[in-house]
Amino acid sequence: MKSIAALVLLSAVISGVEARAEINVTVPRTPEQNNYPPNGPQLFPSPPGNKSYEYIIVGSGAGGSPLAARLALTGHSVLLIDAGGDYGAIREVEVPSLYIGASERNELSWGYYVRHYANEAQTKRDRKLTYLTPDGELYSGVDPPEGSEMLGNYYPRVGGLGGCTEHLALVAVLPANNDWTNIKNLTGDPKWDAENMRGYFKKLEKNQYLTPGEDVTKAHGFDGWSSTTIEPMLLFTPDFKMDSILLSAVSAMGVQTNSLLNTIRKAADGVSNFAGKMLPRNYTAGIADGLSKLLSYDINNDAPDRDSKEVLSRIPLSISSPDWKRSSPRDWVYQVATAKNADGSKKYPLDIALHTLVTKVNFDTTPGDKPRATGVDYLYGEALYRADPRSSPIGTAGTPGFASATREVIVAGGAFNSPQILKLSGIGPADELSKFDIPVIKDLPGVGGNLQDRYEVGVSAAASTNFTLFSECTFITTPSDPCYNTWATPNEPDALAHGPYATDGIAMGLFARSTVAGPDHDLWVGGVPGLFQGYFPGMSRTVITPAAKNYFTWLVLKAHSRNDAGTVNLTSADPRDTPRITFHSFGEGDPDRQGDADKDIRAAVEGMRWGIKVFDGVPEVERGANIERVWPPQDVSSDEDLEQWVRDEAWGHHASCTCPIGADDDPMAVLDGQFRVRGVDGLRVVDASSFPKIPGTFPTLAIYMLAEKAADDILADAK
Repeated sequence: MKSIAALVLLSAVISGVEARAEINVTVPRTPEQNNYPPNGPQLFPSPPGNKSYEYIIVGSGAGGSPLAARLALTGHSVLLIDAGGDYGAIREVEVPSLYIGASERNELSWGYYVRHYANEAQTKRDRKLTYLTPDGELYSGVDPPEGSEMLGNYYPRVGGLGGCTEHLALVAVLPANNDWTNIKNLTGDPKWDAENMRGYFKKLEKNQYLTPGEDVTKAHGFDGWSSTTIEPMLLFTPDFKMDSILLSAVSAMGVQTNSLLNTIRKAADGVSNFAGKMLPRNYTAGIADGLSKLLSYDINNDAPDRDSKEVLSRIPLSISSPDWKRSSPRDWVYQVATAKNADGSKKYPLDIALHTLVTKVNFDTTPGDKPRATGVDYLYGEALYRADPRSSPIGTAGTPGFASATREVIVAGGAFNSPQILKLSGIGPADELSKFDIPVIKDLPGVGGNLQDRYEVGVSAAASTNFTLFSECTFITTPSDPCYNTWATPNEPDALAHGPYATDGIAMGLFARSTVAGPDHDLWVGGVPGLFQGYFPGMSRTVITPAAKNYFTWLVLKAHSRNDAGTVNLTSADPRDTPRITFHSFGEGDPDRQGDADKDIRAAVEGMRWGIKVFDGVPEVERGANIERVWPPQDVSSDEDLEQWVRDEAWGHHASCTCPIGADDDPMAVLDGQFRVRGVDGLRVVDASSFPKIPGTFPTLAIYMLAEKAADDILADAK
C-alpha cells in the first residue's frame, strides 16, 4: 500500500509539472519516486575485504567495468570500487524509453552543478540555471525566489555500478578514425591506429541488427559483451504526425518524397476512427518500409567516407535482444563477478566493493625511487559523496579503511572525479595542492585542465494534438502503466511486441559537416518525441509526461568542439566535497580562442537551421493537425538571435579530457600512450578523462574501445 500511495503522490506531482516551453520548475532536493522492486538480482553493497589485490580499479563506468572484467578473465585478482550501489535491474535503468528518469533517481544520480561561464552575468542568461531556494528546494528558470542561491547548471552523473552507462540515451555510434589517428601521432604508439582500434570494437560488440553476411564492410563483431540493435521503423510509423516530421527530414536532404507522402495521406484519410490512438502496426507497414529505404541503416560501417559523408541514418542502440533491455558493462562485470565453478566456488578473481568512496591513492615514497602507487584509502557508507542528493551537506561520515594493490591502481572515475582523486592524492598542479595543504607527490599541471564537452541545443515544436507513440504510457508514475506491462510481458520476443518502451525514441539522426568543419562530421541532429531543453532538476518530469505528449525536438549536437579551456578544481581537501567545474564555454575570456568559438557557434546555428527547416516543411497529413516551433521562441529567428541563443543556452553531457594522454615533451600531458600517469609508477587513468581531444559524436563506444586497449597494455606490462 505504501508503494501505491507514493505512486499516487508522484502522479500528482508530475501533473503539476507539465511540459511547457518556458522553464520555471521547482522540485525538492530528493523528490518523491516509485519504489518498485528490481526486476532481477543486484549486488549487495559491501566494503573491500581484508586482503590485497593485484589491481585496484576506482570507478565502475564505461572505462572501469570493462577493464575489470577483462583483467579478471585472464586470472588476475581485481578489486573494482564504486561509491554507489548496484541499481542495474531497476525499471528506469532497464527500460530503454525511461532513461531520462534514470538520470534523476535519488539513489542513482550524482547531480553536479557546473558553470558554463565564470562570468556571472553571462551565466544568468541561461534559462535553465538552477538555484537553491530559501526553503531548501531547487528552482530552475529565470525568476528565482528572493534570497535564492545560484548553484549552476545541473549536470547529472551516476553514482553506481556501471556509471553513466546506466542512464545514457543508449546511442552506440563509433568515433571518427581521425580521433584515433590523432592519439597515435601524439604518442607514437601504433596500437592507437584506427584499424587496430576497430579491432577492439569488433571484440566487444554483439551486433544484433545485421547478420555477418550483411556486414559488407566487415565492420562489426557478433560475439562480444556489448549488444547493439536498431529498433524497427514500424515502432514509429503508426503515428502519422511522427511520419510527417520524419518525412520532412528526408525532404530536407533533397530527397523526393511525394510518392510516400501521398501513401501516408491516403492512409490517414481512411482511419478517422483511430484519432488520437496508435494505429494497428500492420496498417503502416508499407510506410515503414518506404521510410527505411530512404535512410542509411548502418552508421558504424567501415566505408572510406563513413566519417565525412552527409547522411540521414537509423541509430544503433545499446539494447539487447530479444529482451529489449539496456545493454551496459554493468551486466558484463556483474556476470564475471558472480560466475561460479561447477563446485560452487568463485570462478574469476573479481571482487566489487560498493558504497565505497575512495579518498586518495597511497604511494611508496622511498627516497631515491619514483613514487609507486600501493593502494587506496576509502570511506565506507551510503550517499557519502555530496553530489548525491541524499548526502549530508556538512559533517563527516563513513567508516575508514584501506586496500592494497601489488601491481597497479587504475583510476576510472570520469572527467570530474578522476582529476579530483589524483589531486587529493598529491598528483596535480603544485600551487593548487598547496592551497589545501595536500603533500605533493608529483607536480602535474595538466591534471584537471583541458576540460572539454560537446555543445548541444534543442529545437522543439508543439503539435496541436498529442503524438500517439506513447499515448497509453504513464512512464511508471501510476500503479499500472500499460506500456510497461507490454514491455515486461510481451507475447513475442521482437521489439514490436515489447511496445513503445523498446525504443529510446530516436528514430533517425543527421550526420553532417558544417561549413566550418574539419574533415569529419561535426554535427549530429537527432529527432526525439518530447520537449528537450537541456538538463535541470525536474527535467525528467517535463520532457514528456502522461498529459503532455505533443512535443518533438531536433537535438543539435556540435561534435569535435574546439574549446579546451575548462577546468576541474578542488574546493577543499574533503573527498566528500564536489570540485568546482567551469567549462569556460566558447573560449571565455581568451581572445586567442574567439575564432574557434565563432566556428563552433556557427556550426551549431547551422544545425538549428536544419531542424527549423524540417519543422517549417512538415506536410499536413492529418486534417487540422499542425506543428509549430516553440523553442527557441519564433521571435528568435535571425542568425544573430540564434548565435546569442547558442551562447546562452548550449549545454553538454559528455565531459572529457581532464587527465589527457599527450606527447612526452608536452608539460600538460598527464598520461602516456599506455595510460600511465607521468612521474609515478603503478598508476593509470582509464576513462573519458584520458582523451586529449573529445572524440566523435558520442563517447561511449570510444571509451569501451579505450578500456579494451588499456587491458592489453596492462597485461603486456604484467608479463
